[in-house]
Amino acid sequence: PVMDKWILSKLYSTIESVDLNLDKYQIPEAARALQDFVDDLSNWYVRRCRERFWAKGMEQDKINAYMTLYTALVETAKAAAPMIPFMTEQIYRNLVCSIDREAPESVHLCDFPSVKSEWIDKELEDNMDHVLKSVVMGRACRNAANIKNRQPLAKMFVKADFDLDEFYTDIIKDELNVKEVLLTDDVSGFTTYTMKPQLRTVGPKYGKQLAGIKAYLEGVDGNAAMNELKSTGLIRFDVNGTQVELSEEDLLIEMTQQEGYESLTEGSVTVVIDTELTPELIEEGLVREIVSKVQTMRKEAGFEVMDRIIVYSQGNDRIAGVLSANKDEISHEVLADDIVTGEPSGYVREWNINGETVTLGVRKQ
Repeated sequence: PVMDKWILSKLYSTIESVDLNLDKYQIPEAARALQDFVDDLSNWYVRRCRERFWAKGMEQDKINAYMTLYTALVETAKAAAPMIPFMTEQIYRNLVCSIDREAPESVHLCDFPSVKSEWIDKELEDNMDHVLKSVVMGRACRNAANIKNRQPLAKMFVKADFDLDEFYTDIIKDELNVKEVLLTDDVSGFTTYTMKPQLRTVGPKYGKQLAGIKAYLEGVDGNAAMNELKSTGLIRFDVNGTQVELSEEDLLIEMTQQEGYESLTEGSVTVVIDTELTPELIEEGLVREIVSKVQTMRKEAGFEVMDRIIVYSQGNDRIAGVLSANKDEISHEVLADDIVTGEPSGYVREWNINGETVTLGVRKQ
């Protein structure tokens, strides 16, 4: 699987970096490389592969996921051993000595990991970095629009100097809960720019034309001016017969959103999300919230992961309607044998779900 190839490529790129930095006694740089890798391993690889780890039985894909994670943990422990000797010793003894009596009895008696260059795929690493950046920026757009990640959105647009195939855009869709991710060369339809003169720099150069410069910038097409600024480094125009040239440092630039969209630009990457919520999307968001609340109640009630339950709903006709219309999907997600509208039984709790107050109950079969 691509995720396995990516994390192993990242592992040996990290080991190569750590080895080079330790060789030059650059300890902070070596530690930072390890820290970044552990973050990728924990917050991206493990999270993206949860379904593989939780699969029933011992199918090959599950074995692959566990062995990839095992390799990453053991090799990371060996690489980090010079810097965190006691923690890596405990990790090594738990992971290796507990199952291999022939292994060295201490991580500090092991060779430093050797770099497997044939496992390193820089293009794959770059593509995943692009995915991660797009996801982080997409989450920032959601936060700015005050839309929870459990609420599905229709579209997301990405303008960037890279291209991603369907495998990577599917990851972005899944992470950000959007129906469609579109790569585009033009986001001018979603954003515009307002510009004002930076008085500190423009005043000394064009003091007499300052009023005319302000008037021109107030009426200029923000996107066209920004394109000119990026392509030539200057915007040029005439004010009362005087040729004016303004660079980026001469301007106070603010990006504004078109209604119904939220966008963010970092460097060469711009991400735009469509914030319009249709009735279908709103209902789907309610379904996800209900599932989340029932799963929380299962945990609070002390149920086992595979326990079958009955779900009860009382006090809100809209939530009852959503439960009825999406009964099969919700039942599958929460392992419910039935969903009942009426007096709740078992573990009961009142919730506010996207502004809808409802009392839910869960009872183990």
